[in-house]
Amino acid sequence: MNLALTVLNITAPVFILAAVGFSWVKLGFEYRVEFVTRLAMTLSVPCLVFVALIQTEIEPDALATLTLASVLAYVAVTVVFFLIVLVMRLDRATYLAPLIFGNTGNLGLPLALFAFGEVGLSYAVIVFAVMAIFSFTFGVWLVSGGGSLVKVVKEPLVAATILGALFLWQGWQPPEFIFNSLDLIGQMAIPMMLITLGVAIARLEIRAVWQAIFLSVLKVVVCVACAAGAAVWIGLGPVASAVLIVQVATPVAVTSYLLAEKYGADAQPVAGLVVVSTLISVITLPLTLSFVI
Repeated sequence: MNLALTVLNITAPVFILAAVGFSWVKLGFEYRVEFVTRLAMTLSVPCLVFVALIQTEIEPDALATLTLASVLAYVAVTVVFFLIVLVMRLDRATYLAPLIFGNTGNLGLPLALFAFGEVGLSYAVIVFAVMAIFSFTFGVWLVSGGGSLVKVVKEPLVAATILGALFLWQGWQPPEFIFNSLDLIGQMAIPMMLITLGVAIARLEIRAVWQAIFLSVLKVVVCVACAAGAAVWIGLGPVASAVLIVQVATPVAVTSYLLAEKYGADAQPVAGLVVVSTLISVITLPLTLSFVI
């Protein structure tokens, strides 16, 4: 009973904030998703990542170990879903990227914070940074059929990750007034992303429900197995292992839908995956947290 209550306390704020965004749209109020998404991905999330990195108290060895485990987990997920997409004869440009990359920003970061505190958030930022770099390179290449290294480096999120890692490695600290400003901007990120998630889901249309349900459940199983396997193989500690599993097992991100729209992939099946996997996560994320806590 105590475990169920703990999991409820962790997950409830995430879904309540998403429900706020969902209700906002259903009540007929205006919400410009493109503007808020751009604000989040260009300003608040990079600030959140940078501040979390320079504040982290993770030992350098543990940081390197978690980074390696994250890379290994995502490589394993990629290989498994490449084979699944091939066997099921699904369109690679449409389905592969959404199945690989989860909602590690909107859901993963707040879940790690609520479940494991600031230490958990520091671990989650590392996994999120690995996913983001992988997503903006390999992920964009999958959806668009080609990518640009220069474009990747110019992404604020990638730049913030590299800069934060440099500050962490050298032990540097920005002036206090700059740090406080960046910290304040970064604090917008998590509630804003969760509310935007609800707004985006309220506006999506869904088709091929049964296929979306099957793939969503399969995504959870594959991602949990790959992340747990990577954590055991690399030898992560309990909290780092739990954060890695929760992050990798998050549902399909709304950004997958936005990328499909941007680069001309079939966006409707991706929309279905976003909606169904997010709804299923109301059950799967508490179960996953129960497994790792």
